[in-house]
Amino acid sequence: MTERDIQASTDPVAAGTWQQTAPPGQTAPPEHPAPPGQTAPPEHPEQPAHPSEVSPGEAEAARQALVKLRAEVGKAVVGQDAAVTGLVIAALCRGHVLLEGVPGVAKTLLMRTFARALALEGKRVQFTPDLMPGDITGSLVYDTATAKFSFKEGPVFTNLLLADEINRTPPKTQAALLEAMEERQVTVDGRPRRLPDPFLVIATQNPVEYEGTYPLPEAQLDRFLLKLTMPLPPRAEEIEIVSRHAAGFDPRDLDAAGVRPVANLTDLQAGRAAARKVTVGPDVIGYVVDMARATRQSPAVQLGVSPRGATALLATAQAWAWLSGRDYVSPDDVKALARPTLRHRIELHPEAELEGSTADGVLDGLLASVPVPR
Repeated sequence: MTERDIQASTDPVAAGTWQQTAPPGQTAPPEHPAPPGQTAPPEHPEQPAHPSEVSPGEAEAARQALVKLRAEVGKAVVGQDAAVTGLVIAALCRGHVLLEGVPGVAKTLLMRTFARALALEGKRVQFTPDLMPGDITGSLVYDTATAKFSFKEGPVFTNLLLADEINRTPPKTQAALLEAMEERQVTVDGRPRRLPDPFLVIATQNPVEYEGTYPLPEAQLDRFLLKLTMPLPPRAEEIEIVSRHAAGFDPRDLDAAGVRPVANLTDLQAGRAAARKVTVGPDVIGYVVDMARATRQSPAVQLGVSPRGATALLATAQAWAWLSGRDYVSPDDVKALARPTLRHRIELHPEAELEGSTADGVLDGLLASVPVPR
């Protein structure tokens, strides 16, 4: 078995596989639509309130919609099922995603297609060295007609914000996203302004070009729920990509690609409520904590996973269990989400990096050594 096979069999976010399993005594449901939402802020009063309860039928319809989402995105984006899976889990957990991949693997197209399939608004900001915080959050503009200052919203006021090449802008501008990511608001002129819900930041990084970049500090990395990688496609998938372009495919024209909304805000809200109800046993909670503590004790790790990382791992495992059609979290769910949830939350010793150690390699070793509850 190759390394790719091992990863595909244990990591759904790496493999992009969604199990069609069901609790004992039930038939695995067919595919269907997806969900978002919460209480609408004053600036966006049209959004519905967050549902406190959902019926089993509503929850199942939402789950089936999310399963359909991957196929819909695949109409425009080839071979990135794993990234779509990660985006769905992040949306269910109200988290943000750090997306890493070389230029040309369809990171921008993925965001645009994902937003279309979920019927959400998406905006893209190209992060550059001269970008200012106000260019993202918005600023006060003087209106000569009224002789007053009025607030002009920045691109952060959207549902899906693609922060393209976030490490190419100085820390001052990177930090402008911190309040938005954590509090779902921005403060301008001393006044907090609520962001739309759902609000998801998808930040991209180029893993091979570091000249003229500003690495994200650990405090900001920890704000991302998942770190996903978009690899170069295998030969067969690359042939399909090139063939589409040879046939006249325009990645800017999602209508021509046939991408349509298969899920909506109500679906996402229902999915969030249902995922939060997934049962987590004490032994599984202990396993999550043991994994987090093991990263702090590893000789290769300089900075281990914090309690926030442990709660993030539990939340993503709940979302994955619900997507798989189960109402309980198993240790396998924790294993499946450990790499994408924790890989950016650990910092290796420089000596370990020189010896060729990687965050994923360290996590694989810990997954093999930490006792699994039965």
